[in-house]
Order: sequence, then structure tokens, then C-alpha cells
Amino acid sequence: MSWKTLDDMDLAGKIVLTRVDINVPVKDGQVTDDTRIQRILPTIRDILAKGGTPVLLAHFGRPKGKPVPEMSLRITLPALEAALGQDVTFVERPDRASLDALPAGSVVLVENTRFSPMEEANDPQMAQVLASLGDVYCNDAFSAAHRAHASTEGVARLLPSCAGRSMEAELTALEAALGTPARPVVAVVGGAKVSTKLDLLSNLIEKVDTLVIGGGMANTFLAADGLDVGKSLCEHDLAPTAREIMAKARETGCEILLPSDVVVAHEFAEGAEHTTVAATAVPHDTMILDAGSDTVARIGTAFEAARTLIWNGPLGAFEIAPFDRATVAAAKLAAELTDKGQLISVAGGGDTVSALNKAHVAERFTYISTAGGAFLEWMEGKTLPGVAALEQSD
Repeated sequence: MSWKTLDDMDLAGKIVLTRVDINVPVKDGQVTDDTRIQRILPTIRDILAKGGTPVLLAHFGRPKGKPVPEMSLRITLPALEAALGQDVTFVERPDRASLDALPAGSVVLVENTRFSPMEEANDPQMAQVLASLGDVYCNDAFSAAHRAHASTEGVARLLPSCAGRSMEAELTALEAALGTPARPVVAVVGGAKVSTKLDLLSNLIEKVDTLVIGGGMANTFLAADGLDVGKSLCEHDLAPTAREIMAKARETGCEILLPSDVVVAHEFAEGAEHTTVAATAVPHDTMILDAGSDTVARIGTAFEAARTLIWNGPLGAFEIAPFDRATVAAAKLAAELTDKGQLISVAGGGDTVSALNKAHVAERFTYISTAGGAFLEWMEGKTLPGVAALEQSD
């Protein structure tokens, strides 16, 4: 990798501008889930251990370039201090002299970077101001790395820069999954619509050996193959695109695995009466809500043969039982193979994380990305400005 980590930096006596993601859920003035705060602790502690002063830069909500009191990062301070086990100095408008005067071992949190319109505009003036505050820049917010903002991209080009521990773990996991993976590679792509994942499918077809397509988007591919999908969610207008993707897969030698049997019902409701039929025999008045057991067995065979698995999106309407069965069964098998050391498993995306949590296997995957858009753009093969800036740093 061409980016540096905290291990490559001399931080003794230096102010380390540290971009973090603490855009945490809040209710009634209280942080309700501190997962993102927990993820940045190793970076903060390592900077302190190396004699540096971490000055945390972060956004919170979408204030659209102006101060919004209820979007102040001050709301995260109690949870941050509790997790870190020490006081954190909150600063609205930092200046270098004040930061230099802080006692050793201090941690600083700067007010919401998005309170300034210059942040999202990646204004060079704001980047210069930020750079003047620190000696080293550390980016630990992969989830914001797909944004070219002053605090993610602009300042990284002005200071010696490195990846924080969370960013390092994410980049290492994704490089192992898509950069130089152990083969064969299987990708699972599910979700409701093909239209939101066209770039993803096009990129993966060139990178993976088997592409499992599930969820509502599988219906579009089945329909494009000439099958009747009844009342199922389906983007019929994208049939030509689906056929192009399948043709491209044949050219690149990527096997596309579509459902051979499906679970159908007359309604999408908890405990709805359902039956499993061949994908070629879907009754006209039903909708496809999950993959069938034969399909799950075929997916299992692909997993067994694979060395690397990338997962984005559920195989069915997993939110409601019994239409979560295919997703849960496949997830459990992936976890077992990971436990045995047979499989490197990397997953990401909101629905995916929810589905793996529902199957109680998230902690058994090699890596789970909580980065959302940044994870998806990486999988699409796009350059992430925040990562590119680190790669070009001295």
C-alpha cells in the first residue's frame, strides 16, 4: 500500500489533526449508540502513546454550511469522554497558540467542520487554516473518504499524512477483498433495485469469479431471461441492461448465480402463507420474496469453493420472517467457513450489516464495514478522494 500509518510517523510533541467519524445517533440529547466512537479509540490512544496531541475534526448531521445549535458536536462530548476515560477539551474556534499551550496527554474536539460552507466546498483557504493548526494529519474516517472536503482531502495535501487505525483496517480489508484477493472470489450483491448498483455490478464482473445476485434485483435478471416473475418487485425497463451485464459476465468468465428456486407469497407480511417454486414456475398472482433452498445450496457450494467473499445486500426480504431464511442460512455458512480459516469474508452496507446481525454472525466475518457510501464506491472501483490524498502524501 502507498499510504502511511501511525507506525510510520514521529508524533512526539506534535499536534495531530485527526479526522474521525463520530456522526452518532442521538435521542433526547443522549448518544444512543457509541459504536463509531469506540472505533476511533485505538487511534486516539496510539497518538497519545507516541507523545502527540490528537485534535479531532468531525462533522455531525447536515447543517449545510452554517451553525445549527442542535448539530453541535458538543452533544457527543459526554459519550466520547466516557469511552476514552478522560476529559476532552471542546473548542469552537481553535488557534495554534491555544493548542500549543495544552498540557501533554490532552485530547481536543473541534466544533462541527460542516458549520462552515468552506468545508464541503473543499475551499483551499479552510484547508490552509486547518493545516496551520497541526503538524501531522491523520485520517481515521473511511466513511467520509469518498467526499473531497477540506477536512478529508484538502488538508491531507498540506501536511505529512497517514491513515488512522480504523482507516488502516478498512483499507487493508478491502485491498484483501478486491485489490489482490485470494481466489476464487465470490461476491454477493442483493437489495431491491438493479438501478442503484449498476456501477457495482459492472466493476465486480471484472474482478470476481462468481457473482451471486439476490433480493429484488434478482427478479430483474430473471425477467430479462424471459421468466415470469408475477407481481414481484422488478425493474422491467432495465431488462436490456441486465442482459448486457450477463453477456459481459460470459466474456470475462464470471459466473452469475441467479435463483433457481424462489419463495413466493400473495402478500409481503409477517408469517404470510408462502410456498417454494422453481424460478421458471412463479404463479402470476404471487411475488418472489426470498431465494429457495436449492438456490441456497448452490450458493453454499460456491462459498465452499471460494477463498474470498464480498457481500453487499440481502438475498431476500430479510426484514420479515420467513423471508429471511436464505440470507441467514448463507450468512451462517460464510461465518463457519471464516471460522475454519477457509474464507476471507468482507461485508458492508446498512442492510447487509442488519442482516448479518439478525443472523448473529457479524462478529465472525473477517471484516464488517460500517462506511456505507464509501464502501460502495470502493467496490464500484471509484477513486476515493480522502484515500487518494493520503497516497500522494509525503
